[in-house]
Amino acid sequence: MPRIARIAPQEFVYHILTRGNNKQAVFKDEEDFLKYIDILKKYKEKYQFKLYHYVLMTNHVHLVMETTDAGGELSQIMKGINLSYAQHFKNKYKYTGHFWQDRFKSIIISKDEYLLACGSYVELNPVRAAMTKEPKEYPWSSYGANAYGKKDDLVDKHLIYENISSDENVRKEYRKFVSQMLQKNESMRGEMERRTIYGGGDFIQLVHKKFKIDAVTKKRGRPKKETGVK
Repeated sequence: MPRIARIAPQEFVYHILTRGNNKQAVFKDEEDFLKYIDILKKYKEKYQFKLYHYVLMTNHVHLVMETTDAGGELSQIMKGINLSYAQHFKNKYKYTGHFWQDRFKSIIISKDEYLLACGSYVELNPVRAAMTKEPKEYPWSSYGANAYGKKDDLVDKHLIYENISSDENVRKEYRKFVSQMLQKNESMRGEMERRTIYGGGDFIQLVHKKFKIDAVTKKRGRPKKETGVK
């Protein structure tokens, strides 16, 4: 069965998730992490997208990005990034076969408090995975730049982030926000698993009406048979 074309309008922010095939490790040492970051920089310059949040985990990657009119489409961007890194990995480790698990997953994010919530979800991945106790302890994410002003050429600041507080307090307020999200619903555990749109009711309706996209993906397979007396 042919794949359904991915709908990815230019005007939206996306939460991108890319997993290693069969959940295999895609980063084995520091050089691999640095190589992926270099590739991100290369394609960010080429396609002029904005990158607001990211985390590189052992076997998957989260990116929160916004495409621009001056750059390429989401499919072009991710194809370039994924192919380039897969080539690096295959050459280095003499790996053959599928590297990434299917196509990348993309979720449309509204440009409001839901964008901050999504960013915190991404940056709290190492904490949920019990790799660190605090997000600041994990080196391969945007948390250091957003929460402490650490120099990171990859990270752009969106208006929602900048409007949290005045310039001198924005990072402090962001740290407070992430800390609150850490305590809320186990850091949104499972929140993004089946979503295709993440935002308030009005935003979801707008996107659904304009692009015929459901907010949550339907489970595959036949529906369960109803049991019991009606």
